[in-house]
Amino acid sequence: MLKPHVTVACVVQSQGKFLTVEETINGKATWNQPAGHLEADETLIEAAVRELWEETGIDAAPQSLLQMYQWVAPDATPFLRFTFAIDLPDMPPTQPHDSDIDRCLWLSAGEIITSDRLRSPLVRESILRYQRPERYPLEILSAFNWRPPAR
Repeated sequence: MLKPHVTVACVVQSQGKFLTVEETINGKATWNQPAGHLEADETLIEAAVRELWEETGIDAAPQSLLQMYQWVAPDATPFLRFTFAIDLPDMPPTQPHDSDIDRCLWLSAGEIITSDRLRSPLVRESILRYQRPERYPLEILSAFNWRPPAR
């Protein structure tokens, strides 16, 4: 039975630059969008807001859905990734609250797309997807009869 890891990611753009988090994986500095796993007591949008704050210190909400990706990592772990867009007028200061994040960087699309430091190919793909004009309204994601499970 397939049980994918459900994750959220935020493509955050400001003044032509994209917010990237740097984390060390297996001794190597890698780049990712602010991203993480959906927790049992939250909606997808709540998870995106939480992950953005934890990894960057930025308090902002998704403005649209970019894409949903079904992907299997090289170690055979299946993922279902919901990728959101956030456009900010200014680049706010960053302060990661998650000890796994080494630092935050504002990078150009080209720097990300051509990098060999990406945590997964979805980082590049999400930037390429952002560059297309299509966006999906957040209302497409419904928390139907939402009652978070008791802890």
